[in-house]
Amino acid sequence: MTREEGGDALAARAVGISKVYGAGATEIRALDDVTVAFPEGRFTAVMGPSGSGKSTLLHCMAGLDKVSSGEVWIGDIELSGLSDRRLTVLRRERVGFVFQAFNLIPTLTAEENVELPLAIAGTRAERPWLERVVGEFGLSKRLSHRPTELSGGEQQRVAVARALLSRPTIVFADEPTGNLDSRTSSELLGFMRRSVDEFGQTIVMVTHEPGAAAYADRVLFLADGRIVDEMADPTADKVLDRLKDLGG
Repeated sequence: MTREEGGDALAARAVGISKVYGAGATEIRALDDVTVAFPEGRFTAVMGPSGSGKSTLLHCMAGLDKVSSGEVWIGDIELSGLSDRRLTVLRRERVGFVFQAFNLIPTLTAEENVELPLAIAGTRAERPWLERVVGEFGLSKRLSHRPTELSGGEQQRVAVARALLSRPTIVFADEPTGNLDSRTSSELLGFMRRSVDEFGQTIVMVTHEPGAAAYADRVLFLADGRIVDEMADPTADKVLDRLKDLGG
């Protein structure tokens, strides 16, 4: 098991990763020699100005996009050496991803959407675990409903429950509260916080909201494709002050 110097087991890490789009005069360096580690059972928020590389970092860490250089590890597996098939299997079995746009299948019920990754893999969730996850997210009485019959907050809770159901090594969430009102956002963030505290889940969340970042154990700040600061035990006010310094 990969560990940090302090002895914490790592769910994921990046070593010197860069992501470059284009070449020459049109080159854009979205990530620039980033090294970062995500310990197991911790909630990390990623923040920074628009264009700082937040979503690019998330997509590269999750294996949804390939880095131009450097190494990305999920647990003890380095992603660059994997075939497309093996990478697909690893993402399905060890990575959960929550998109801002929910990405639910409209013809499936909430329960079918939650179980979809496992169904694709030809397996099923243990019923007690499924009931615990959907119960924690307040979905037990909504499982037979299709996405159009659910509120935005309920749809996003289905998306988060889907990401957690396979007990992944790590869950990445890209602006998961971006389309939600403040009350629903608070509920969803509380559910995510409890999934770390009670399930031992590891979560990395991109957000632009200081209040959302305050639910995390630590905040990483990006600017121009680099990690420029880190904050432990964040509060909304401390995060906002730091963002002002970065121009975010």
